[in-house]
Amino acid sequence: MIQKTGVLLVNLGTPDSPNPRDVYRYLIQFLTDERVVDIPWFKRQCLVRGLIVPRRYRDSARSYAEIWKETGSPLLYYGQRVEQLLQEKLGDGYQVVLAMRYQNPSIESGLNALKECQDLVVLPLFPQYASASTGSVHQEVMRLISKWPIIPQLHFINSYPQETKMIETFCLNASKYPLDEYDHILLSFHGLPERQLIKADRHQYCLKSSSCCHSLNEKNAFCYAAQCFATAKAIREKLDISQDMATVCFQSRLGKEPWIQPFTTDILKQLAQQGKKKVLVFCPSFVADCLETTYEILVENCEEFLQLGGERLDLVESLNDHPLWIESLADMVRKDRDQEDIKDADVACVKHSNAGGVPCF
Repeated sequence: MIQKTGVLLVNLGTPDSPNPRDVYRYLIQFLTDERVVDIPWFKRQCLVRGLIVPRRYRDSARSYAEIWKETGSPLLYYGQRVEQLLQEKLGDGYQVVLAMRYQNPSIESGLNALKECQDLVVLPLFPQYASASTGSVHQEVMRLISKWPIIPQLHFINSYPQETKMIETFCLNASKYPLDEYDHILLSFHGLPERQLIKADRHQYCLKSSSCCHSLNEKNAFCYAAQCFATAKAIREKLDISQDMATVCFQSRLGKEPWIQPFTTDILKQLAQQGKKKVLVFCPSFVADCLETTYEILVENCEEFLQLGGERLDLVESLNDHPLWIESLADMVRKDRDQEDIKDADVACVKHSNAGGVPCF
């Protein structure tokens, strides 16, 4: 029997259908996560169940209906495609399973499918680390596996904001567009409350200056915003886009508290006021087409930009099931396993030396 390495791919999640009841159930599970709306339990339940979801779920259902395909949710469809293609790429020594943090297929079902594997690689499909996304996935995996009688060797992939082949895939998708014809380029990332950035700050560094996130260093290595800027810089440099031609911005904010700025909607307004007519948008925090890209950017933001006097707003497709993205994922999984093999070899070498054998050098 082949001893396999399990690979659990995890994305955020999607309703089972655009039916308001399914969207309601999805939003409740998503927004009551203590890492997403990170306020005390009782206040969170009252806010989410009593105010946010009742006000939003029907509008959200209509938005989901706009992007729903014959194949279902684009996020789930491309997730299943990636699951299949990565399995083919990695081969028989691996077992690849897709899960969603919220709704279906659940993390619990994914882990149960991998129970016979000798070790397990958990790969969240979020290039940049945030407590509300990657952190939530890791916490849920640990919660579930802690109940198993046999806990396998676990490997958590934390983030990969500058992974070479991932960046190349974004750039290949962008090559379909005449870059020199656009007046400006936006690199729009999912937003977070500033409070969550500060909570993750170990060095009293976060938001102490207007440029603290603009480059990765040892003090902000786990900062979501800094990782977003690193991804944007890698894309911009790969495509030879000048710094003054591109803007990093953030979308999808919720509530009135301070969120990471600048906001995508505000930048689009500024560009329209400056007479910019043609804008190209990347969404590099999303690895698959979804509500936040296909609808929020390409419908809502596009309509707003055109009403303000813009002429054209285009969206660079997400990574989806691009062959190079599959290679990128395979590289990350193999690299993680190669590093573990090196550690195992070092341990074996030390044991051999301690037992009186010839040390390994």
